[in-house]
Amino acid sequence: MGFAEEVRAQLGDGVLSVDASDLETYGRDWTKVFAPRAAYLARPRSTAEVSSLLKLCSAHGVKVVPSGGRTGLAGGAMATQGELVLSLERMRTLGPIDTAALTVRVGAGAVTEAVHRHCAEAGLFWPVDFASKGSSQVGGNIATNAGGVRVIRYGLTRQWVLGLTVVLMNGEVLELNGALEKNNTGVDLRQVFIGSEGILGVITEATLKLTRLPGTVDVLLVAVPGLEGVLELFAQARKGPFVLNAFEFFTDKCLARLKRHRAVPSPLGAEASHYVLLEVEDAKDGALLAWLEARMAAGEVLDGTLAQNAEQAKALWHYREGISESLSATGLPHKNDIALPIAELGAFCEAFEALLAKNYREFELCLFGHIGDGNLHVNVMKPDAQGKSEFLAAVHEVDRELMQLVQKHRGSVSAEHGIGLLKKEWLPFSRSPAELALMRAMKASFDPQGLLNPGKVL
Repeated sequence: MGFAEEVRAQLGDGVLSVDASDLETYGRDWTKVFAPRAAYLARPRSTAEVSSLLKLCSAHGVKVVPSGGRTGLAGGAMATQGELVLSLERMRTLGPIDTAALTVRVGAGAVTEAVHRHCAEAGLFWPVDFASKGSSQVGGNIATNAGGVRVIRYGLTRQWVLGLTVVLMNGEVLELNGALEKNNTGVDLRQVFIGSEGILGVITEATLKLTRLPGTVDVLLVAVPGLEGVLELFAQARKGPFVLNAFEFFTDKCLARLKRHRAVPSPLGAEASHYVLLEVEDAKDGALLAWLEARMAAGEVLDGTLAQNAEQAKALWHYREGISESLSATGLPHKNDIALPIAELGAFCEAFEALLAKNYREFELCLFGHIGDGNLHVNVMKPDAQGKSEFLAAVHEVDRELMQLVQKHRGSVSAEHGIGLLKKEWLPFSRSPAELALMRAMKASFDPQGLLNPGKVL
């Protein structure tokens, strides 16, 4: 009996598809560099079905690509070798909220925003949040250790995962840590799978750690004089009379693309090269406005606006969260997602902008990111007159010099989206030979046939 026949015999007719449109849709993520080439799509409904499916794949030598919301930008969910795409989208269980332990058990296919709504009913919050929350899934968030807009306050995804159910390539099911806050019993295998990009095992369920919903939240958008102004304002915000939830910046070039795509007005009266969006919590009456006025008096802020209600706050967030979509809608961006130590940001950006000005004057650079945690989204836009292949060849050279700068400033070649297919060449700029050897040894131990998410990361 062939592979497809065995799958249908064991799991029924509704799990496996070879429909061309399914393979095209599920075989790709948001990365536009690679063409999808999937052989099968499987959509299991339970951990037991995932286990049975992976056993069959191992027996038949079928390669597997785990798939969530497919919102990644490094090719981590791309099927390019005739693999089976294992979609977790049917596993969207949202368990009851434990209001004493502040936990919830969810399926890996649960959409991030649905988890937020579910928890909000109990006055609680899973603080993993980003622009793609309406599409991204919990399993993918965990597999990539996703960051987002509130890392400065809450940290990365791994801080908010207590327990995991993971299925290995041979079908073995691991229950890791349950709902324990404290468990000092050797190597924490749960953390091994968080951020592993699906090369070691398939996450099917998770126990998430929750916190209370934010208190009184204020959102303000300000214009500042250059990147130095962004960094100076961040230093002042760290000392401000409030709790800093988010500190996001973007450049005038990003704003111009956003206005062009979504026809939004200029957010402020004054124009500037750099803008900062701040979300703060628990500011005392009048303290935030006084702080902002002091920053303007010192020349650190050129202009600013403070949201007066939730609708205005949402509108201000729109200026930051709409950037990535707008860049893709108005041109072809070549994206890099890097991280630097906060203390190195100024020197790094100055060196990179000088590099572009000297050697790559034809490129438009659109910078934005979560400056409070050192994460920069570097977007180099294709000139309209330049062909795609010529552009991609040119930016590859830019990337090499960029990664050398990242290495020089002790940064990471991937802050949020992982390594996937796209960043493999640059991984040695952030990881030592000894680290890479250990990672390969772990891969060989968990997946000796090399069938799980093949070609990714290593």
